[in-house]
This record gives sequence, structure tokens and C-alpha cells, in this order.
Amino acid sequence: MPIRSGWLSPDGQTREDTRLVSLGALTPVSPVATRSGVLPGSATGAYRIAGLTVTGTTGTMTATVSPGRALIQGTDAQGAYPVALTEYVNLVLADGDAQYGRIDLVVVRIHDDLYDGSARSEAVIEVVKGTPAATPAAPAVPALSLPLYQVTVPKGASAGTTAVDWSTALTDRRTATVGVGGILPVTTDTTNGSYPGQYRDVGGQLQRWSGTAWTDYPVLPTWQSWTPTWTTSTGSATPSFGNATVSCRYVKFGTTVHLNFSIAFGSTTNFGSGATTNDNWRFSLPVAAAAARPLIGFAEIAAGDAPNRATARLYLSTTTAFELILASGRPTATAFTATGGLDSLTPWTWASGHAVVGSATYEAAA
Repeated sequence: MPIRSGWLSPDGQTREDTRLVSLGALTPVSPVATRSGVLPGSATGAYRIAGLTVTGTTGTMTATVSPGRALIQGTDAQGAYPVALTEYVNLVLADGDAQYGRIDLVVVRIHDDLYDGSARSEAVIEVVKGTPAATPAAPAVPALSLPLYQVTVPKGASAGTTAVDWSTALTDRRTATVGVGGILPVTTDTTNGSYPGQYRDVGGQLQRWSGTAWTDYPVLPTWQSWTPTWTTSTGSATPSFGNATVSCRYVKFGTTVHLNFSIAFGSTTNFGSGATTNDNWRFSLPVAAAAARPLIGFAEIAAGDAPNRATARLYLSTTTAFELILASGRPTATAFTATGGLDSLTPWTWASGHAVVGSATYEAAA
């Protein structure tokens, strides 16, 4: 069989063996052990793992295993066995049971007489036959083996019209292994990471091992709610929301903060006792800003019906709060009696049912 393994033959390792097999510092699973798996890659770069692919021949019970390289870890003391299959290999499955279906397992297996007393020192590709059952299960993976595929063999299967349906019979069981620091390509792999800071690619999503769990990387920020503190620029005539409907959300990407807010004042909203047009409203930011800014966004202000609407400009009066300045007139061109910074009396006397809705973007302090 054209499969080679390094550091296994009692007759010595040939120069060709050494050139073909790969060991190196592959993915660790302990200080001295390495993750078993197939080395990833394909000739065109289109596939995560092309090595040791199993395909079947229509109308037959014959499967073919393509060339590839892999690593099979024994015990810590035993070490890891690098293997390389250099030619296509055919495998013949046993006919199906007359009563029940079964699941077979195709594996790469190491036989090492020094450890298992098998009188064999070789690497092989073999079929582990499953047990026929009403609900069949894949057989256990033998020691010093790497599972490649499981094959569903229906009852009564044999060469000809009742052969295995290869289009649906194969389930890929291959896992990959890469050099330390390499990004591990996986599909359905659920094993833990080897060390904090290890990366893997799951269907195009990069993930990082934190030491306890795999998390998407980069960590995608999520929108969060925040309730601003409502004060005034003078510190006098402090208002309060009461039963106002306050819906404020923000998200932080690095040092960029996006926010939107909607405030619909209610019947118990307090607009500030003894307020004047100098007591400009001030709303706290969800995240401190890098600096005060003259413009970070806009808002619509509304006093009920459509004619009583206008636009306000949001600006950062401090690094922790924003204020609003009237930035337009009414749609009807009717003049406001008070202009400038929004407060309890500007641009109108605020009351229940009035609202402020806006959005902004600014640079965070950190």
C-alpha cells in the first residue's frame, strides 16, 4: 500500500519517507502531544481539506481514497506518527446485512508492534465494519486511528443495482491540523482550543480561543440601551423624564460611537421649575467623547401636529454631554418666539405629547 509513516518502520526510515511525511511543530494539545488531523489545502485552493478524500464508484461497493498527508497522535510517551498517502487506494466494503443497515468507518490506522504487539509496523487505510442494527451507529474509532469518513451501508447492499448510494452515503469525519500559530480550518469540529490566542476559521468566520471558549473575532459590537441623564447647562431648573417614553441606543466600533434616541414626553414629565431660556437642555452621552464638537448629528423636534416641527443640531458642549440648537424654522414659515439652544421654553413651551428624535456619530475618548 502506497502509504508511508515516519519514525515507524523497524527497518529504518528512507529518505523518501522523510521528504514525504510532515511533523514539525503542529497544533499542540499538551506540552508534548499534537492534534491528530489531515494537513489542509488543495491544488486550486478551493477546498479546506482535499487530502484523503473518499469517493465511491457508482454501482459498486468500492471506495477510493485520494492522496494526502496526516498526523496521528499516540500517547504522550508514544509520540505522533506523520503519514503520507502518495497514490489512490481502493477499498471494498462488505455486502449489506439482509435485515439491517450499518455504518462503516474509513480510517487511517497505525499498527506499531512495539506498543500494540500486532507484529505489524505500518500505516494503513482500512474499513472498520459497523454493526447492523435497526438504528445503526458508527463504530468506535480504533486506537491510533484517524477517522476519514463514515459510510452508510443499507440492508441488502451489494454490487449492482443495490449497491451503496455514494451520493448520500458518505459523511466527512476529517479534521485538520496545522502548524503552531496557523489558523485551523474546521467545519463541524467542537474540540477545545490548545492555547489562548489560537485562531480557527469556521465556515468563513474567524474565531479566537479565549482559554475557555471559542469567540468570533473580531468581537462584533452590539447595540446597547442607555438612558441619558437630563440636566441643563446652568445646573438650574433641572428637568426629569417622569413617565416619558425614552428609547436610546448606541453601538461603539473602536473609537467611533453611533447613537440614536427617541424621547416622547409624558404627563408627569417635569420640564424644570422656574426654567428660563438660559437653561439649555443637556443630555449625557453613553460613552465619553474625545473632545467637544460643534456638530455630531441632527434631531427632529415635534410639538404634536405637522406644522409644529423643526430640525435641531446636536453638538458636544462637553466631552460627556450633548445639547441641541434649533437649526430650522417651521414648515409653515411661522417664526418661533424663541430660538437658539433647546430648553423648556425654546422654541416653544414644551408639554406632554411633544417629542425629540435624533441620531449622531462622534469620536470616543478611547
